[in-house]
Amino acid sequence: MAVRLMAIAPAAGRDLIARPSLPDSRLPTSAFAKAPADARLPTRYDTPVFDVVGIGASSVDYVYRLPSAPQFHGPASKMRLVGHAVSCGGQVATAMATCAALGLRPSYAGAVGDDDNGRRLIEALEARGVDVSLTARRRGGTQFAAVLIDDHSGERVVLWDRPDTLLLSDEDLPVAALRAARAVLVDDVDPRASLEATRIASAAGVPVVTDLDHMTPLTAEIICAASHPILSEHLPEALTGEGDLERALRVLRAWNPGLLTVTVGERGAVALDGDRFIEVEGFRVSAVDTTGSGDVFRGAFIAGLLEGLPTTELLQFANAAAALSCTRAGAIDGVPALADVRALLIRTARPVPPDTPQRDRPRR
Repeated sequence: MAVRLMAIAPAAGRDLIARPSLPDSRLPTSAFAKAPADARLPTRYDTPVFDVVGIGASSVDYVYRLPSAPQFHGPASKMRLVGHAVSCGGQVATAMATCAALGLRPSYAGAVGDDDNGRRLIEALEARGVDVSLTARRRGGTQFAAVLIDDHSGERVVLWDRPDTLLLSDEDLPVAALRAARAVLVDDVDPRASLEATRIASAAGVPVVTDLDHMTPLTAEIICAASHPILSEHLPEALTGEGDLERALRVLRAWNPGLLTVTVGERGAVALDGDRFIEVEGFRVSAVDTTGSGDVFRGAFIAGLLEGLPTTELLQFANAAAALSCTRAGAIDGVPALADVRALLIRTARPVPPDTPQRDRPRR
């Protein structure tokens, strides 16, 4: 199914606030919309065709459950753990595991080290049906995180580190796979590689979804180039100076004519679809661990996008998957099955997508 992008003019009467120093010619439309027609239909590929290719982070998480949120001073500055575990995660790796659980054929094209943690990640992804033939293997360590979880609320703090050896360059990108995929996901851990991957996919007419969580010198350019930017809640204000999400998205409309989405935690998600601002409420669940819920949202978003779901149903589907992930421990370990997502939608009288993902013939 072809994915339709709406070419919408910038909102009238609005000036960009704290506008990044980008060439004016790049702001009104996305790179996807401006790609030459003859660049959108590549003719040959030397690599298997995947539904989705993910460029970005993977991580081994050292998870520590605490009786309450820690503090630097007072009784909560020292406490006994409720429990601890080691699990696999990372933004893009978790999203790819979600895509696999929802019936897609994903490939993870990030980087891991050649240590035990790197092998652990590869095994975890393969066990969940994620292709790792495009994964870069580097000498040295793998990204890791210490995840501190409040056992009462399920909320968490993530402390992480990533060896410089895992940095992706343009030369590391699987160009043929990016051009052949039905969708591409990028994050912001390697902004330059993410921007180049976005440009490559967009020029081939491939939808690009983003997982953007913090400001980098290239954040604005990635938003301009992607077809479906998804931003964390604080990022629109950081980009535009507007504290109200609707106003901020209307400012960002001048940068990108496509669907602009913001995740807002347990409250769900908001989006600007054309000139229509949409708020889609989240699902009430008893949270055990919120780690990876935003990553699951993006994986489910991609699955719904490729299924051709209308915007409101698309966000409901992604919200449902994200909510279910919060009821389970771990990032990749918390990824829900399609049947569970459908069951939650049915119980709450929300629209339910087909139980079998639609498979278009790959474009060649």
